[in-house]
Amino acid sequence: MKRILLFLLTNIAVLALLSIVVFIVERLFGVRMSGGGYGALLVFSAIFGFGGALISLAMSKWIAKRAMGVRVIEQPSNAAEHWLLATVARLAESVHVRMPEVGIFDAEEMNAFATGARRDAALVAVSTGLLRGMTPAQVEAVLGHEISHVANGDMVTLTLLQGVLNTFVIFLARVIGSVVDRTVLRNEREESGIGFFLTTMIAQIVLGIFASLIVAWFSRYREFRADRGGADLAGRSNMIGALQALEHSQGTPMPEPMQAFGINTERSLGLKHLFMTHPPLEARIAALRAA
Repeated sequence: MKRILLFLLTNIAVLALLSIVVFIVERLFGVRMSGGGYGALLVFSAIFGFGGALISLAMSKWIAKRAMGVRVIEQPSNAAEHWLLATVARLAESVHVRMPEVGIFDAEEMNAFATGARRDAALVAVSTGLLRGMTPAQVEAVLGHEISHVANGDMVTLTLLQGVLNTFVIFLARVIGSVVDRTVLRNEREESGIGFFLTTMIAQIVLGIFASLIVAWFSRYREFRADRGGADLAGRSNMIGALQALEHSQGTPMPEPMQAFGINTERSLGLKHLFMTHPPLEARIAALRAA
């Protein structure tokens, strides 16, 4: 349902783990790692907030390969693989990025994704269903869309945004935890109690959900921009045709965490729309037609 859901889930898991580690260290050694006032707490929050986002980014390509069973093309074994490598190379050269790794994953659904920690060290992968179900011109448009994500540095920009949001999530969660621990639970000891830890963890999860709304909004904006990039690289009619083909895609969708990376995602209604990282396909097609 979300293009960067896997990134977000990894990020939240890393933040939770870091919080547990901090709590254990504070309890064992009797130190306040974030002590020293709000200024020190903000610095502490930034270190751990950006740390969580950067770890998530660094893991993104490794996780994507294993989650989807991507076979990276080292030596092309047939004409289709030769064409795929040549097309990606040409598109990458046209936007001045280094040739990414190119892979194929076995899935009936038409889908593709791009990920990676740096624009010059990316991975672009397409499903077998996409290669079978689209014309070469439409596949090229999808590849242009993914290469545009790489050229725009979308994953890096997303990481910076997530790092800023993480910083304020950690900061505000610990402030809330301290207030509850001192005023509600009446803890008068110098060291924080278990109430601080539990309240901080709950506040961190709740605030993290609200932060995800901002990330999802930014990701929807990125999709419109990548569609325009695909249209510039492969032709507007081909990009529109590719999106229309995705509307009729058949087969089992990618696992929900990995839907975060794909160009093709499940539809969502109601409040779930706020968490979508892809605009509806019909909205994307309309935007290209109006361009």
